[in-house]
Amino acid sequence: MSLLSIREAVVSDSGQLLQFIKELACYEKAEQEVVATVEDIERSIFGPDSTVEALLCEQDGKAIGFAVYFYNYSTWLGKNGLYLEDLYISPEYRHFGAGKRLLKYLAQQAVAIGCERFEWSVLRWNEPAIRFYESIGAKAKEELLGYRLSGQALLDFSHS
Repeated sequence: MSLLSIREAVVSDSGQLLQFIKELACYEKAEQEVVATVEDIERSIFGPDSTVEALLCEQDGKAIGFAVYFYNYSTWLGKNGLYLEDLYISPEYRHFGAGKRLLKYLAQQAVAIGCERFEWSVLRWNEPAIRFYESIGAKAKEELLGYRLSGQALLDFSHS
């Protein structure tokens, strides 16, 4: 039986993280949107002012997936929450429990530090992921609609 493990990523994992980010973007049909470099990952995840954390999922010591997350806050609850930015498992390692193991690890971490929520987003067309999330008891946030300012729109608005 192979050994599945989860560990906190370190700066020397930046290249592997970027590779997984590119694989995830390709799966999401958005590979052209990845502009991050290894140096960007080193600075943004592992730099002294970082507000995000990363995990690597390994099988027999080989990296097979990752998760990137950060903490948010609910004014209504008066408590922190954990927000999962990305979770990805290489296709050949799916259906062996690695994704569920990563989610459970993060849920346990959220509970241990007193978070009241554990949230993430999923593309509407990603039916396999939606079925998986619902199978563990997660519910879609039907009442909320996400918005984003980015790129030129963000710049324009910030200067208006």
